[in-house]
Amino acid sequence: MLPPKALFDSISTQAGRLLGSENPLPKAEIEAQLKALLQSSFSKLDLVSREEFDSQMVVLARTRARLEALESKVAALEEQLSSNDPVSSD
Repeated sequence: MLPPKALFDSISTQAGRLLGSENPLPKAEIEAQLKALLQSSFSKLDLVSREEFDSQMVVLARTRARLEALESKVAALEEQLSSNDPVSSD
């Protein structure tokens, strides 16, 4: 994976070549090549889609809720255990 600065420098250089060419390209061709350039650059990064991110956020929220419920149950059980046990002295 490229560091962010190197990635942006690479994109900038390639976009400069694309837009600064002596043979002017039609707008649709420039857009298509720029889109391909960006997709290629982004594929080198460790990115996730919005859908995957959102689904993982749902899983995380559900896991946190379950963890909080378990922590609450453990605290209640510990409270019950400590109140039922006679204090032993040696």
